Amino acid sequence: MSSQVTADFIPLFIANLIPLYVVLAGLTWLLHDYFITLEDEIQYIWPQRRSFGKFMFFWIRYYSIALLLFDVIQIHVFARPGITSNNLCVAMDTIIRVVGAVSLWSVEIIMQLRVFALYGCSRRIAAINLALFAGSITGFMWILIFNHSRRAAVIANVIHLGLPGCPSVHSGIEWAQWVPATIYEGILFGFALFKTFQTIILCLRTDSALPIHTLLLRDNIMYFFGISVLLVFNNLMVVSLTHIPWFSYGFPFHAAVGIMTCRMMINLRRETVNDEISLRSLPLSMPTSPAALDAASPQDLWRVP
Repeated sequence: MSSQVTADFIPLFIANLIPLYVVLAGLTWLLHDYFITLEDEIQYIWPQRRSFGKFMFFWIRYYSIALLLFDVIQIHVFARPGITSNNLCVAMDTIIRVVGAVSLWSVEIIMQLRVFALYGCSRRIAAINLALFAGSITGFMWILIFNHSRRAAVIANVIHLGLPGCPSVHSGIEWAQWVPATIYEGILFGFALFKTFQTIILCLRTDSALPIHTLLLRDNIMYFFGISVLLVFNNLMVVSLTHIPWFSYGFPFHAAVGIMTCRMMINLRRETVNDEISLRSLPLSMPTSPAALDAASPQDLWRVP
């Protein structure tokens, strides 16, 4: 092996070893959180009637686990000698991005419905968010197709080096793969932030307590911020100027999206159940206050979900 080939081989070999270990950390983290929150799932989610919110919780919960298992199996099987080829790596590169995007799109559907509920089920807000959502998917697919047509040549240049797995190389405008989703998350974040300020200002003017649905606003803001950070981090891993190694999509992206979303939905459901119990404990002769009416609203928000 010539000195030039060796100089190219060593950094690529190290880059391919990183996902082998990091993806296991992602699966461990996800399973650890799953068993920690399993009791809450049984207590707050299982007893609920069939609804779209309940279906989406189970879909995201167990799709995330299946996705991490897929990442672990794929990365470690491909690391065996003689498994990978140029065509296989190009195809798997596209598949990994699509199955990861399905997870993100599923969560974005939930967040659209939450914003829809926060704005009083406004059809205008729903139409705007739906159009932007379709635009983000279209942008993602266009960038994916554009990069796919150029990946074969880039991978072919290094596939002969005998690396453990598909080469961790990036090409074209791969750095922009998650930019449409990042922009869309930023817009949803803006909707939630505006409603938060509006609610706080209204409560300060009327000297009233913050309604229970501020929990929904708080969770939305925390989630949008967390997902935006993950999407930006994904883009930075691809840009070579940052010198951030490629960790794989399994960790932190796939694991963190599943964990944050499920915890957010469990948290809302827990507060809803607690408020339902509080309302049932009130005397029948006791007049219903505006605060009590606000306390009943999370049930409707959960169903949205």
